[in-house]
Amino acid sequence: MQRRLLLQTLAAAPILAAPRILRAAPSWPARPIRLLVAYAPGGGTDNVARVVAARLQGVLGQPVVVENKPGAGGNLATDEVSGARPDGYTLLVGNQGPMTVNQSLFPKMRNDPLKTLDPVALLADAPLVAVAGQGSKARDLKGLLEEARAARGNFAYASASNGSASHLAAALMFQMAGIEAEHLPFRGAGPALNDVVAGHVPFMITTLPSVIALIQGEMVRPLAVTGESHIAALPDVPTVAEAALPGYRSSAWYGILAPRGTPEPIRARLEAAVADSLTAEEVTRRLREEGAEPSRMGGAALARFMADERMRWARLVSEAKIAVE
Repeated sequence: MQRRLLLQTLAAAPILAAPRILRAAPSWPARPIRLLVAYAPGGGTDNVARVVAARLQGVLGQPVVVENKPGAGGNLATDEVSGARPDGYTLLVGNQGPMTVNQSLFPKMRNDPLKTLDPVALLADAPLVAVAGQGSKARDLKGLLEEARAARGNFAYASASNGSASHLAAALMFQMAGIEAEHLPFRGAGPALNDVVAGHVPFMITTLPSVIALIQGEMVRPLAVTGESHIAALPDVPTVAEAALPGYRSSAWYGILAPRGTPEPIRARLEAAVADSLTAEEVTRRLREEGAEPSRMGGAALARFMADERMRWARLVSEAKIAVE
């Protein structure tokens, strides 16, 4: 009897010790998936996340619920996903701020995304738009820069948060122009744009998805786009390089990441589901209408891209002496 029990135990041991990858993958997903966004509703990251999530749940057969968790420059959402179980049910939509810039801004971060998260896929890349509201009289980018220069340090600009794409793009622009300007971080692009529209802050660089409706409603004026070429949604708006600062280039990007240690079959299935979603005509149309170009970059390439981005923005943070109070 004892020998039989021992043999049964030994026979079961390989199954009990089998990698979580083999045990977890076949039934995934068996319940709703949380997709955390590090910013308030209404911003570019939130809009892209919701467009993709709507398609993903059809591909995966389970609800994909977008949850907004703004705060600490995106670090709150990053920390939550970094500490979540690596089972594929808690994911993050990350952009360059919390993924590749905050490490240069926050000296005591709890988690380093390059070490605590597994990149799954890049969703989209998008140029930003420089806009002015009632707080500025400028009708073009040169006029805006002249206003800022004349203010002698008393000119402010809004951003979605410290280290966000909107923050870094504006900081790079003012650095290249040799202008001192005050940075006012908000908890997302939506709240920041509210103050630009109201005239409390004269200027902001932000994602096209977050501001296109305000431009169409003539509540803000588009001055320039930050990419290397014009965009279809605003064909008559020049690039920053054309309008005032040759050599200038900046853009926003959005990727899906999972907690480090997520089983490879789950990560691979999720990467394939993202790729399927981004080729869907409706998703492609909606992203491009908002100025975002769907990506074809998988997890391995995204990891390399994030490492390169970290080095690029670390130089700006150092040279421009950008600091978080």
